Amino acid sequence: MTATKTEPLIVLDKVDKWFGPLHVLQQVDLSVKRGEVVVVIGPSGSGKSTLCRAINRLEPINGGTITFDGKPLPAEGKALAKLRSEVGMVFQSFNLFAHKTIVDNVSLGPIKVRGEKPAAARDRAMKLLDRVGIANQANKFPAQLSGGQQQRAAIARALAMQPKAMLFDEPTSALDPEMVGEVLDVMASLASEGMTMVVVTHEMGFARHVANRVIFMADGQLVEDAPPDEFFANPRSDRAKDFLSKILTH
Repeated sequence: MTATKTEPLIVLDKVDKWFGPLHVLQQVDLSVKRGEVVVVIGPSGSGKSTLCRAINRLEPINGGTITFDGKPLPAEGKALAKLRSEVGMVFQSFNLFAHKTIVDNVSLGPIKVRGEKPAAARDRAMKLLDRVGIANQANKFPAQLSGGQQQRAAIARALAMQPKAMLFDEPTSALDPEMVGEVLDVMASLASEGMTMVVVTHEMGFARHVANRVIFMADGQLVEDAPPDEFFANPRSDRAKDFLSKILTH
């Protein structure tokens, strides 16, 4: 049976995660439809990054279930590698290979994991670098690029695996302020093309204008789940009101 457009692509059901005595995810329920952009916001230490990392099993969970495209997350081995190729991940730090050029960074995954021929992988890598606006940097090494350019290269590298969904864990928090916009613009264009995205961010403008839904987390719990207009205009919980009053001071 093929999945339909209406079936959720990502489903978390009663997910628990502990770090020692710390209960960082508490009975979290969340489903993300295909083509949906879900932005996760909340105070530091609320469990946002852990939630994001649990979706592709970078962080194993202690209870509940996570399914992706109708199948439970595999525990290890080839099935887990396949899942990770279908769920692109972009981190705070760019995690590019310092000793490889940008185009080699982007084409490496398809060659090693998907067995693509190097010429074809390189050709598609160049198209992706053009898409994120840095084709002219293809033969440079990561250290020769700005932070914003490195993060755009990291997005191109994730896209090279032709993922069904993209996870972004604070993708702009390590960037200088003037570079944030160039990365958010690339993410907004992906959203407009229908990419399923879960984005952990402090960028409220992005949450307001690009998200289909805003998830507000606090103390490991999913406190609110609402369309952005509704969430920003009329948050229901005191925790969200307090958070927004501190972050939206201008």
